[in-house]
Amino acid sequence: MIKVKITKNHNKFFILSGLLILVSIGALLLSGLNLGIDFSGGTIVHVDLNQQFETSDIREISDKFDENADITYAGEDRDQMILSTKVDLSEQQRADFLDALSEKFGIEQADDLLSIDNVSATVGDELKKQALIAVVVAIVAMLVYISFRFEPFFGVAAVIALVHDIIIVLGVYAVLGIQVNTPFIAALLTILGYSINDTIVVFDRIRENRGKYNKYDFENLVDDSIQQSMRRSINTSLTTVLAIGALYFVGVQSIKDFTLPMIVGFLSGTYSSIFVASSIWYLYKSRRKSAKNI
Repeated sequence: MIKVKITKNHNKFFILSGLLILVSIGALLLSGLNLGIDFSGGTIVHVDLNQQFETSDIREISDKFDENADITYAGEDRDQMILSTKVDLSEQQRADFLDALSEKFGIEQADDLLSIDNVSATVGDELKKQALIAVVVAIVAMLVYISFRFEPFFGVAAVIALVHDIIIVLGVYAVLGIQVNTPFIAALLTILGYSINDTIVVFDRIRENRGKYNKYDFENLVDDSIQQSMRRSINTSLTTVLAIGALYFVGVQSIKDFTLPMIVGFLSGTYSSIFVASSIWYLYKSRRKSAKNI
């Protein structure tokens, strides 16, 4: 079996990660995130049209109010329409929209209007704050756990890899202009858990193998440990991505909003667990060894 040389090529992996992070940060600074109605506020209209329809038919009406409104299907027979717009529709605009739907689809507003709700910007700001707190708490908890189970710098290396994954996922959303909504936050937390699990597998193998190598032979220790766990990590990730990818291609828009960041995050998490987190730990240990020898 060909031996992997992760430690000797760590600069190449760091350069690739650095480029991805720079592109992601650049996109975030230039374009920003396309925040959905959950975060920015707006109006959600849910109507039972009692017949199947094309989103283009609804868009002919909704474009008069918001050309960027999201239109999704609902109901078992895809005969319900959910319109999400960042525009805070006035009473007159709501009435005009429902009148147009009545004329086109013959709906009875009293019976077929399932709900119409406003999401205020204040609620959106609070949701953003809670989402940020959830991510930070998750990362800190992981840092404490890994530091306790292994050693402190294992935890630091793992957290750096997690931040690497988060920035890349956010960058993909900024580059593609995909809307960020509540399912995205759930997906992000799932990515953190999956990525840290991959990292722990590699670190656990390093810890198990430490007694088999010279005290300062970090290069062979890390390379061999990665090789022993790489196949498991890659196979697990590919299997998961294939399953989630199937959901993405056949699912409705709400499913796609949840699965896309998971696909990107799982791939990035596998990469960072194998090539980034372990290399960071190796560099730290090697430099400590060199400092002691001075």
